[in-house]
Amino acid sequence: MDFLSPGNDEPREGRVFRWVAFIASAALVAAGLRFALHEPLVAGAVIGIVLAAWLGRWLSRRRLRRVLRSGDVIAVLRSWAGALERIPYPATMGPLMAATAFAACGWIDKARAALAAAERGPVWEAAIEHRLFLDTLLLTFEGDRDAALEKARRLVRLPLPRGASVLRDRVLALRSAAFALARAFAHQSEPGDDELLERASENSPLVFWAMRYAAAVIAIDRGDNDKATRLLAGAPPWPEESIFRAFHLEIEERARLAPSACS
Repeated sequence: MDFLSPGNDEPREGRVFRWVAFIASAALVAAGLRFALHEPLVAGAVIGIVLAAWLGRWLSRRRLRRVLRSGDVIAVLRSWAGALERIPYPATMGPLMAATAFAACGWIDKARAALAAAERGPVWEAAIEHRLFLDTLLLTFEGDRDAALEKARRLVRLPLPRGASVLRDRVLALRSAAFALARAFAHQSEPGDDELLERASENSPLVFWAMRYAAAVIAIDRGDNDKATRLLAGAPPWPEESIFRAFHLEIEERARLAPSACS
């Protein structure tokens, strides 16, 4: 399951429906092309319908991506409202997803409160990957670096899911990014961690800013203050509830005061 996007753990029936819809769309396009020579108006209408459907879906995904990267946790939760209503085992997974949104936006206290509200039991135990990822974020942001590193080590040692290689690659990339984030804030970064964090920020928009701040810490540690400043460009005005407000001010201050190694 992609725990950064509720509803992505699509049931088999949903996948079948999407496949049928894809085949139907392809058939409509093919029909439109055949009509093009004999019935250009019909062809234009058919192709227009297909293009409008695909454009609508593309725009919807772009809007969601903007919301996830906005840092506005209330907007994120609002965008997830429909999916959270349908999520399996809502007493456990609902609070876990809410905690994920809060943690990804730096709202530590709210994330902890949401976690405390999650129902324990078999589903809680089964969500070990989700919980380890969350623990890594929260412990890192709370300043418990050693505990965060230990959670991250446990996370990367979990067995990879069986199935499509794309899913395995995505899971592995997110686990590795969480470990890189913990190392960054512990000032124990390894070569390549900055690139790993930047890729994760682009591929997983919910944790965009969490990964960018970790990459900025690495840049500061390496004396590349200009890069740290670039990484934080466009950051939202974080509210007092978000630890990212303090991170931003500290990184900004260090980047301004320390001479850049690249200058």
